Amino acid sequence: MSKRRSLTEAQCVSLAQKLLRERLCHQKLPDRPLALDSQYKHLLELLRRTAVHGESNSVLIVGPRGSGKTMLLGCVLRELMSLKEAQKNVLLVELNGLLQTDDKIALKEITRQLHLENVVGDKVFGSFAENLAFLLEALKKGDKSSSRPVVFVLDEFDLFAHHKNQTLLYNLLDVSQSAQTPVAVLGLTCRLDVLELLEKRVKSRFSHRQIHLFSSLSFAQYVDAVRAQLSLPPDFPDPKFSDAWNHSSYTQSLFPLSAFTAGIFKPIHLFLSVSRVSVSHSTLHEADLLEASRLISADSKAIILHGLSILELCLIIAMKHLNDTYDGEPFNFQMVHNEFKKFIQRKSHSIHKFEKPVVMKAFEHLLQLELVRPVDSGVCKVQREYQLMRLMLEHGQVMEALQRYPQCPTDVKQWALSAFA
Repeated sequence: MSKRRSLTEAQCVSLAQKLLRERLCHQKLPDRPLALDSQYKHLLELLRRTAVHGESNSVLIVGPRGSGKTMLLGCVLRELMSLKEAQKNVLLVELNGLLQTDDKIALKEITRQLHLENVVGDKVFGSFAENLAFLLEALKKGDKSSSRPVVFVLDEFDLFAHHKNQTLLYNLLDVSQSAQTPVAVLGLTCRLDVLELLEKRVKSRFSHRQIHLFSSLSFAQYVDAVRAQLSLPPDFPDPKFSDAWNHSSYTQSLFPLSAFTAGIFKPIHLFLSVSRVSVSHSTLHEADLLEASRLISADSKAIILHGLSILELCLIIAMKHLNDTYDGEPFNFQMVHNEFKKFIQRKSHSIHKFEKPVVMKAFEHLLQLELVRPVDSGVCKVQREYQLMRLMLEHGQVMEALQRYPQCPTDVKQWALSAFA
């Protein structure tokens, strides 16, 4: 038996990783959202009135990232679509502020999801409102009472508020206020001040219904939820491996981690923890969770700074000094080079002197890494040396990177810390 166990060790690890990755990547909706009963009932009733009675509604679901907004909506829509009246009647349109970055793209996506590309054809519309009205009109079965209800889900709702004139929001909310077509507009956002972003004409057409989601789980309940996500199922092919995995040290180590705020372990943290498992390291440990948390919270720009040459680091410090001196005003290469030359003249014994073309090459490398960006992104006729730039790093990021930079010369550190360049 022991011989068979050793042969299947690698297979057990591989299978465990596959099961947990599938669970974390393809999150299965629970039967009912945990600790969100009142919000669930409220949202379901609103959508049921739209689907069954043809009543238009608009509502915002507000809560921090990871609080369960998408999960709540998914559970409600699943319940709604199980209703006989809604199954063949309700149409769902899902938009995301990160993908539909302007109203033109959003309108194309609405047309695609409503399967009306053939109906629109080559028609030319005078305005956004006219185009949307035509789409909704095309959904009518014949008489006003039999218009098909449409549920619009706007994920990252606050990003739609940054579109020009907020045309999409205005027209959707305008339709929901009128008796033209039964429409439900659902916005998902993590910004509590989202209503302040809306123009007066848009705000006046919004119903001002908001469903707030704040985690009411105790830390013990939260730990149980994390534990359930990381446990292997009872029907795992190798019970001995499954038992060892489910009773490994990570299950005891979650309680000492209460120093972290509840909710720190998102699926990506757990995914990274599972990825660290191997044949030689066949169970999860506290160190795996802590390392995953460290990787997620690491500052990507600070990590890039650790890989720069001393010359490039000196140019970053020169830019930091220019930012401090001129209160964040843009600078050009010539100004940075002059600042660097002043430092070299003072510390010529410790820092190698570089020719201007070499310094220019280092500056261009920083530009490629996007640590520095031109103010005018368009075609610029100004010479490269005099093109205005901005440093894309905060003061704290530069200072932290300097402290961690391997074998950084003392003179360079002192220059960065000095109040005067």
